[in-house]
Amino acid sequence: MKIAITATGHTIKSKMDNRFGRCSFFAIYDTERKQTEFLSNPGQASNEGAGPASVQFIVSQGVTRIISGEFGGKVKDILSGLNIQMIIHGKTNITIEEILNQISQN
Repeated sequence: MKIAITATGHTIKSKMDNRFGRCSFFAIYDTERKQTEFLSNPGQASNEGAGPASVQFIVSQGVTRIISGEFGGKVKDILSGLNIQMIIHGKTNITIEEILNQISQN
């Protein structure tokens, strides 16, 4: 399974980005390989439709679960229709490394 985490930077020391559509990066964690890669969010710079553009990108990466601080209304509908699980992480100021540790403990 692949899990996307919205990130402010491209390392595990980066913080989770609370925005889905306009996050700077996605940390894509592959639970089978136990590997994480950081990909720049192409939807970030969109004038309009950043959320749907980000969804399209995430889907192309084979992601089935997303962790973020929030999801917009349009995005929620699209992701629900695609059966992609949305997890709103209530803790702000958390690093990608801390989230990955939480995932590996479950």
